[in-house]
Amino acid sequence: MLFKISMSNIRKSMKDYAIYFFTLIIGVAVFYIFNAIESQTAFLNMNEDRREMIRFLTTAISGVSVFVAIVLGLLIVYASRFLMKRRNKEFALYMMLGMSKWKISALLLCETVIIGAGSLFVGLLIGVGLSQIMSAVVANLFEADMSNYRFTVSASAIVKTVLYFGIMYVVVIIRSGFVISRCRLITLMNSGKRSEKITMKNTWVCMIVFILSAVVLSYAYYMVGWNQWNLNTDKIITAIIMGAVATFFIFWSVAGMLLRVIMSVKGVYHKGLNSFTFRQISSKVNTTVASMTVICLMLFLTICTLSTAFIIRNSMNEQIEKNFPIDFFADYGKTETIDGDEYPLYSSIDDEYSQKGLDIRDEFSEYHNFHVYYDREFTLSIFIGDAINDLNGYFESFESAGKSMEPIMKLSDYNALMKLYGKKTIELKENEYALCASFEPMVDIYDRLFSDKHEITLFGNTLANHSHHTIKGYIAPKIQPINTGMFIVPDSIIDEAKEDEGLLVAADVFAGNYKSSDKKETEKIEKEVLEKWKNVMGNIMGEENVGYSYYTNTRIEAANSAVGVSALVTFLGLYIGFVFLVSCGAILALKELSESVDSMPRYTMLRKLGVEEKDITKSIFLQTGIFFLLPLLLACLHSYFGMRLGKFGLDMVVVGSFTKPMFFTAAVVVLIYGGYFLLTFFGSKSIVKEQK
Repeated sequence: MLFKISMSNIRKSMKDYAIYFFTLIIGVAVFYIFNAIESQTAFLNMNEDRREMIRFLTTAISGVSVFVAIVLGLLIVYASRFLMKRRNKEFALYMMLGMSKWKISALLLCETVIIGAGSLFVGLLIGVGLSQIMSAVVANLFEADMSNYRFTVSASAIVKTVLYFGIMYVVVIIRSGFVISRCRLITLMNSGKRSEKITMKNTWVCMIVFILSAVVLSYAYYMVGWNQWNLNTDKIITAIIMGAVATFFIFWSVAGMLLRVIMSVKGVYHKGLNSFTFRQISSKVNTTVASMTVICLMLFLTICTLSTAFIIRNSMNEQIEKNFPIDFFADYGKTETIDGDEYPLYSSIDDEYSQKGLDIRDEFSEYHNFHVYYDREFTLSIFIGDAINDLNGYFESFESAGKSMEPIMKLSDYNALMKLYGKKTIELKENEYALCASFEPMVDIYDRLFSDKHEITLFGNTLANHSHHTIKGYIAPKIQPINTGMFIVPDSIIDEAKEDEGLLVAADVFAGNYKSSDKKETEKIEKEVLEKWKNVMGNIMGEENVGYSYYTNTRIEAANSAVGVSALVTFLGLYIGFVFLVSCGAILALKELSESVDSMPRYTMLRKLGVEEKDITKSIFLQTGIFFLLPLLLACLHSYFGMRLGKFGLDMVVVGSFTKPMFFTAAVVVLIYGGYFLLTFFGSKSIVKEQK
């Protein structure tokens, strides 16, 4: 009997359950898709390093899934409140007919189980289908071979999804039973007659609060948008707290000012249904200040998270080709400790290899080997002068970095390396120098210095800058643009310098391309090269007070690292972004639909007064649009300044356009958030027609 009544109730209330059911299906599908990645990619043909990355990715996703489950659980509980409120009169009728509270609770239990089972089934069905597409996305990201791929279903992801959502439904069932047990018949019968009282706040107080909040928010924007170099962890947290608190009081003050401002514009307020429409909007915003604040901040996080994920995804692949044009790069250096200070000693990769009876060049078709030098009297602080104060304010570590000697290389070595990299060479006069760097903050300072003639003294020679700009480039290939500077001087400057004039050999550098014709052969040669390097450098016999350092990087390692970072950020960003976006849309939709239920008698009264249906529809559209638009507009403003800070941080890691990723993010937000807006508008329109 209960099952029959439950099915009948669900059929009759399908339009009420539509957004609830839609949200559950999306939640289940997204949860399954991301937790099934490991199973879906088990048949992809990829090397062990990338398999290890996928295992790490799935571990990270499993951890984030706990957080996602909590967010979705709170969303489901919130949605159940709307459905309970929607059916107060129905429960009152059951009680009047003699149905006990525990039977009503059993009825709700039956309905929840049916809805839960249905959403789980449909969501898993959609998730299984879309996860096959996710496999293709993973294959593209990890450059894997899909020739052995076959359709799969992840049993572990299904179990995890059913378990997590089962716990959520149990919480909803317990809560619903508790609410029903405390209900009184008279309260249920009069629920539709109670309306939200509009509290008219003092307009002047609201204006003062709004101005103060805007000032605080502007200062927080300045901190993260234009003063990034002075930021540290404490200041970032302070800016976040200031932004969150200011957001709350902006919504609080707007809720108090909105109706007063509109009422003061007589031509607008008294036109059509505007007086009714803006009173409705004011009432909604007044009663949802906290919710609006949370939704605004969640939308802000969603926009920033999705944008960052898309930016890193797009730029990482480009940077591998752009910033790592060779197969292998290595440097080796020796230092001597004297009175606690370290000084470079002459180092030679060839000498170390020859002692083992080996030659590093055997596996390379083209290469270049050269030394990097120091001048004892030439440091960063000496080069940039007063600008070192800027850096000392920006980075605590630059106080000591300013005392470090700056690396120098010969012009012939630079040009030979650029030919190997496939980049432009340069020409210098005997009294000129050039500076190559890629780290944007340093490049900005260097270019400031180069706007005028900037001379330096190296090994007793006075040299003028080659041009008014820094050469944007690198010596050591890396995915990130973090080359802080390499000075290039004519060969004669180095050749004629002597150790007693400050000449020091900083490191011996080797760069080259393997003797290979395809990817498999490249991987095979790389293993041999790295094993030989480890055998030589890892077995250097130590000397008293002498230290050794060596570094290697390869295009394959750089690509694997880029793919790993890109995959982790992309998938976690999409996972959290989608869930937050769905949660924001669903919360606003349910709140708006709940308000529409409470406002049904008002719309009935409008019809009795002769208001046309098209005007009522227009009023509902405006109410829904403004209700959805308010948190989104402020979130977009937050995101602009948040992404300025993000761009500042990302410029140190990635290089690429922010335009396309931002359009992708906008498309996702419009698709999901806009979809909830349309569902809410049509749902509200349907609800207010019930008493037509």
